[in-house]
Amino acid sequence: MRQSVAGRVRQGPAAKWGAGMTGGVELVVIGADGGPERSYGGSAEAAHGARLLAAALPGVCFDTGSHGCRVTLVPPDADANAMLTALRAAAARPGRWLVVCLLGQLTADQRGRRLALVTAGSTPDNAYRRGLAWDWVVSAMVHGAADQALLLVDAVAAPETWAAIGGVDGEQGVAELLAHSRVPLWGRVGPYPSGRRSRGAVLPGGEGSFSWALGRVLERGVPGAPATVGPAELHPVVAAELAWGELASGIGARLLVPPSGGRLLMRNRAAVRGALAGLSVSEELLAVLWRESAPTDPPSA
Repeated sequence: MRQSVAGRVRQGPAAKWGAGMTGGVELVVIGADGGPERSYGGSAEAAHGARLLAAALPGVCFDTGSHGCRVTLVPPDADANAMLTALRAAAARPGRWLVVCLLGQLTADQRGRRLALVTAGSTPDNAYRRGLAWDWVVSAMVHGAADQALLLVDAVAAPETWAAIGGVDGEQGVAELLAHSRVPLWGRVGPYPSGRRSRGAVLPGGEGSFSWALGRVLERGVPGAPATVGPAELHPVVAAELAWGELASGIGARLLVPPSGGRLLMRNRAAVRGALAGLSVSEELLAVLWRESAPTDPPSA
């Protein structure tokens, strides 16, 4: 019997948790592929970026480590119902953090008042109806069982949707359509121009994108920073990584700045490398020291 898309949702090693184990991190990564429709080509690299984040985040950035982070990587060809089911299941499990990553192309309803992530097989006539509605995602996160939540965004929007969001100069567009007081955002939303100009656009998951930049920063760390840092401390470094792509494309984007505070901590690999500089140690000892360098419990917010 052929396995359904919903049945192919992948969970990482931490899915071995016992049913009563709490206090870890639920990570849900959705990189939606819009399919062959040319106008939704902005999602062409979303699946690649989703795999990158699903691999990079658990062991590197969370204070719980990979053993305390359950990863749900939704297939790129999943429909909106399968995506929402996976998200709701993760949100319902008690934990310290619920982190959701959305990658792909956004589309708006006819009135330009609501947004959705374009899903596979969409056409210009049905993309919003078939897509994963943004307010569904936010609602699932708001009503989840986790202590705190964070929504990572790596997305683009075609001209009409970009105008609804507010573009680069809009005062309220992004705030009204994306933000929620209980779901802080971190990431990048950029335009996906039509015609030949789209060839120079930065695609979610591709080189120069938010997920690409975050992966690079997490891999090398931030020299001079503490052993554990939060999104607000990492943001300036990630923004610096993104700057060259914006200059190369000549197309402006909106960076979503995470709030300071909170208890989500990320391991700073540069701090560990600096502490071990000049020492002759085995790979096994290096791994032990790396694990011991990050606290098992975050400091009070």
